[in-house]
Amino acid sequence: MKLHNLKPAAGSTHSRRRIGRGPGSGLGGTSTRGHKGAKSRSGYKRKIGFEGGQMPLQRRVPKFGFKNINHKEFFPVNLSTLQALAEEKGLTKIGAAELKEAGLFNGKKLFKILGNGELKVALTVEANAFSKSAEEAIKAAGGNTTLI
Repeated sequence: MKLHNLKPAAGSTHSRRRIGRGPGSGLGGTSTRGHKGAKSRSGYKRKIGFEGGQMPLQRRVPKFGFKNINHKEFFPVNLSTLQALAEEKGLTKIGAAELKEAGLFNGKKLFKILGNGELKVALTVEANAFSKSAEEAIKAAGGNTTLI
């Protein structure tokens, strides 16, 4: 077998239709476009979603909801979790690294300290956000809060 012997498989190729080359070709006249209307004219481009004048699907379906592009999603961490972590490992400072090490946080999202639970130990807490109740509880226990 040589390169000059190669041919495509039988029936796999077709000669292209030569439209608009006179009446003898059988594809002259309107050149398969039919009579009149936008589709018969040169320069016609169908608009995306156009359904031939019928009300398009994207206009028939009701719209609802709103997605805020500036929305930040926080991973929640409660004070009770901080208290348990501080007692278990004897920590005085808790941040993203300590939470990740404990397996409570994957380190990819932002995290927020929430005021659910009770804090008995004075802790220095670093987080992306604090709820008001959590911040008050940490300061009442003699600790500090730091925003990352």
